[in-house]
Amino acid sequence: MIFAGMINLKLSAGFVLFLLLGACKKESHLIVKTNPSDTSNKFPIISDDALLDLVQKQTFKYFWEFGHPASGLARERNTSADVVTTGGSGFGIMAIVVAANRNFVSRADALVRMQKIVGFLKNTAQKFHGAFPHWMNGVTGAVVPFSQQDDGADLVETSYLMQGLLTARQYFNGVGSDETTLRDDINTIWNGVEWDWFRQGGQNALFWHWSPDYGWSTNMQVNGWDEALITYVMAASSTTHSVPKIVYDSGWALNGSIKNGNTYFGVQLPLGPADGGPLFFAHYSFLGINPNGLSDAYASYDVQNKTHAMINYNYCVANPKGYKGYSNMCWGLTASDVENGYTASSPTNDVGVIAPTAAISSLPYTPTQSMAALRFFYYKLGDKMWGQYGFYDSFNLTDAWFANSTLAIDQGPIIDMIENYRSGLLWNLFMSCPEVKTGMKNLGFQSPNL
Repeated sequence: MIFAGMINLKLSAGFVLFLLLGACKKESHLIVKTNPSDTSNKFPIISDDALLDLVQKQTFKYFWEFGHPASGLARERNTSADVVTTGGSGFGIMAIVVAANRNFVSRADALVRMQKIVGFLKNTAQKFHGAFPHWMNGVTGAVVPFSQQDDGADLVETSYLMQGLLTARQYFNGVGSDETTLRDDINTIWNGVEWDWFRQGGQNALFWHWSPDYGWSTNMQVNGWDEALITYVMAASSTTHSVPKIVYDSGWALNGSIKNGNTYFGVQLPLGPADGGPLFFAHYSFLGINPNGLSDAYASYDVQNKTHAMINYNYCVANPKGYKGYSNMCWGLTASDVENGYTASSPTNDVGVIAPTAAISSLPYTPTQSMAALRFFYYKLGDKMWGQYGFYDSFNLTDAWFANSTLAIDQGPIIDMIENYRSGLLWNLFMSCPEVKTGMKNLGFQSPNL
């Protein structure tokens, strides 16, 4: 088992968690030998708009058809049985909103599913000072430990779930008793999270984990730049347990130390680690937070995310390690399954594995480059990479290796960020929350959407 204190990597705490995921739960993968000269289209050519419809609709099946039958929550991966994931369920809740809005399912059916999910979270799921664990049993709601000492609250995963729930609350805005009750139940869950308690005794930072057995033993601060901006936004936006701006400045921004300013592959990076890190940094928090026109004392966030995506793209095009297939149509490094494990791929941790979620979920930032990648994944690799729930998780053309896995945290951003690219739906809903507007303003954010 790998623990945070044993890893000397300058990425994020999230990278450690994803390594833990791989260490805790290795799955089998499909290995397929391919003909490298086969450049034929595997499916008939359709319009880009129809292709986006298809990808969203097929990917949604992961959360709808494969949603846990008892709780309605998203299973961790396609082999997870009763293990459901808190953060992935937040992404899946947003996918349900997308599906209802696009008539993949009826609003009435989407409401019924949301009632099941929210009822389970409110009445059955185990909580710790209002926060949820990383994994739960989808039948009993009991914690499924993510690692030995991560058997209680996970504040970052909770923030992804709250992002989804507040988005759904804004969508289901009808005056009928069913939708009114759903909103009230979501508010009960949302207001129950004791964000300020996770300052661990009033420190000017939020802490990622708390365990009923080990307390604060992991002692892992939530600080940036990584995937957890949404955690501080949620904490500042709480109307019952909010945190002040100094917690954001000192804890998240490290008093300005999140700034970078160096140039990588021809692009200057405002924030974060060298070469930008894995692309999920630009996705998870921004399923709801609209980066367009958003700025604070540290960065312009549309510039940050576009820059990050372009560095990742330019790196893959340059392909300094000479991996087979990397090109302007085949790119995207992020956390994903790899051969015999899981890792957070990035330009500084490149093992030759491309994950479709990386490029596709970057559509709002790099529309031309991301659409070219989506076409390549579907038309050229579709016989190996397209399945029951959309794209499989990842592949390595150098080794002719293709995963047969699908993961909630990778499938969710695909459908959600495609929608933000197409209509801005999820951005508009989340940013319409009055408490989010207040919370982000209190942190010093400026945006035409606030």
